[in-house]
Amino acid sequence: MRRALGALAVITLLLITTGAAWAETPGRASAPGRVALIGVPGLRWDDVSADGTPNLWRLAGQSAIGSMSVRTVGRVTCPYDGWLTVSSGVRASVGARCGPPPAVEQRGGAGVLPGFDWLWTVRDADQAGSLGTALRAAGTCTSAVGPGAALALADRSGRVDRYAPTPEAVADWSACPVVAVDIDALVRPYIDGELLADAAERLSPADRRAAVRAADAAAGQVLARLPAGTEILLAGLSDHGSEPHLRVAMWRAQGTQGHFLGARSTHRDDMVILPDLTATVLRAAGAAVPATVIGVPWGPTRPTGLDDGVAALRHADVAGQTIRAVGGGFFTGLAVLQVLFYAVAFLLLRRRRGLPGVRVAALALASLPVSTYLVNLTPWERTAEPAPVLVGGVLLCAAVLTGLALGLPAAWARLRGRPGAGAVLGPPAVIAGVTAAVLVGDLLTGTPLQLDSIMGYTGVVGARYYGLGNIPFALLATAVLLLTTTVADGLLRAGRRRLAVILVAGLGGFAMILDGWPGVGSDFGGVIAFVPGIAVTALLVAGRRVSVVRLGAFCAAGGVLVMGIAYLDHLRPPASQTHLGRFAGQVIDGTFLPVIGRKLAAMLSTLLSPNLMPIVIAAFAFLVFALLRPDTASAGVLPVAFERAPTLRAGLVGALVSGVVGMLVNDSGAAVLSMALALAVPLVLSAGIRAIGAGEAPARPAPVLSPLPT
Repeated sequence: MRRALGALAVITLLLITTGAAWAETPGRASAPGRVALIGVPGLRWDDVSADGTPNLWRLAGQSAIGSMSVRTVGRVTCPYDGWLTVSSGVRASVGARCGPPPAVEQRGGAGVLPGFDWLWTVRDADQAGSLGTALRAAGTCTSAVGPGAALALADRSGRVDRYAPTPEAVADWSACPVVAVDIDALVRPYIDGELLADAAERLSPADRRAAVRAADAAAGQVLARLPAGTEILLAGLSDHGSEPHLRVAMWRAQGTQGHFLGARSTHRDDMVILPDLTATVLRAAGAAVPATVIGVPWGPTRPTGLDDGVAALRHADVAGQTIRAVGGGFFTGLAVLQVLFYAVAFLLLRRRRGLPGVRVAALALASLPVSTYLVNLTPWERTAEPAPVLVGGVLLCAAVLTGLALGLPAAWARLRGRPGAGAVLGPPAVIAGVTAAVLVGDLLTGTPLQLDSIMGYTGVVGARYYGLGNIPFALLATAVLLLTTTVADGLLRAGRRRLAVILVAGLGGFAMILDGWPGVGSDFGGVIAFVPGIAVTALLVAGRRVSVVRLGAFCAAGGVLVMGIAYLDHLRPPASQTHLGRFAGQVIDGTFLPVIGRKLAAMLSTLLSPNLMPIVIAAFAFLVFALLRPDTASAGVLPVAFERAPTLRAGLVGALVSGVVGMLVNDSGAAVLSMALALAVPLVLSAGIRAIGAGEAPARPAPVLSPLPT
């Protein structure tokens, strides 16, 4: 037992010994050059075409192309927030439903934003002016065209070296090596006074095409007048209405043509974020990137043709929009199904009727979560009706997986000449195994299945771009613990308890490291929650008592481990850090409390979610009643399941521990616990129903597992 739990200490030691490899030497600024940032707020790839926008289409053919996630702080990003985020190098906002950037005063040839310090003294945009200040420190002249461009390039005093309100007013485009241009022809019709329109789309298709043509003409005028050899960054750096979208990103520089555009900030080869513009401009200008900038410079990735590349980027926005449209209804439907399932199961189990149907329904419910990732193996977003195809694909995957769970163990047992073997634990093991394998495989391949999945994340929302999300964490932890304990059951019956404990701790530790490793899972709260779940499960399998003190110590160990990972990530250069390393830096400099406060507020808000809490309440009520009144509530299925497979209780308890701790330390809150319960309880219940239906009893006295703490 000591050796098994010592695996976590070994993992920590391995991380510490690899810390030197992570601590890279910060890179120097590149040689200075000319760079122009052209912002076209509201521009989507659907707007860009050879006939409708010839200038933008020509630029796209000369550039690396990608999607830009313009998420800042709110649900949508107005032009003010978009330009302010470029200025800050971090996500920044001046408030909900903001509108155009502030007016600029022209003083001689320069431009000044009056009261610029209002942004950090009143609106908490503490890093406003970072881009302009870094350029000024490097001795680089800046030229802004339009109010948004002035906001982006202004230093901390609110000053930009040269300013012109429109491209026509610029006398010399070569006066400064860094130029920013605000082309607001497309977004201007969506501004009501000083606020972004509170409508998804207020223009008719013809009017929008006209606005896009005006923006294209303005961009063409700018491109024609910029000095030869200027590096061009063009970005649709804000939303245009009440619905967020992925926006256009183009980068014309040496070696970029014919490639997708990506960045380490997203770990995607076709997606970048707003703060990346800050780092990319500074690199192109030969200026040092401040440590506070969370963006990283753009880079060309895999090759693509123009037509195919633009089509793929359009489909990426379709996928994100579909997930946003379907997600709420899907989780509502899942909550309804879960509550109905427990109510019907309660009634049928009391009467010992319809048990096979309840078992199949339990397996089908447990198959739904992983099916939301498996469906992404198909190009559903390229179909004419992506939403129905997506939902239908999820249901079809769940049906196939349910059939496999029922059929594979029986077929395998017949091949071995043991027809009844695996009938109880086989189906839950199949679903848990597929869930764990899909999520681990997804982590090792860059999480292509979690991106734009119903139970994953999307660049349109912009909450996460890579790694293991909170809901996938709950599913991974639950699946791994249930899978390892079903396998451990056979080992215990063979008298190999030590090997069973090592299996639980080893495989659980491997999944936990993938979860927390920067650039793979990059999940801070997941490690804190996974460690006590693994430890409690291993202790119960070992027949040891779990005390409240031990449980607290395991939670603390998870916190220490993840902070060690975060600190080692912090040792890397800022451009190479993930959010784990940046949080470690915030802890070091004492600025982490606002982050904790935001996450705590987000977690508490989930406790009132009508889609999440019904699952938690119904599952917990069923568990408690089924354990306290087994004959009345559930025909004794859970006691029979635990008698038939005593390690199953250990897996369920470990999953619940990870779910509860995960709920408390993650901003997704109740989503973590609800998904852990949505997978664990139906699988355990299905095992108990099968044990009763088969009239099975343990072949030998079941090993006694330790009681839970009181």
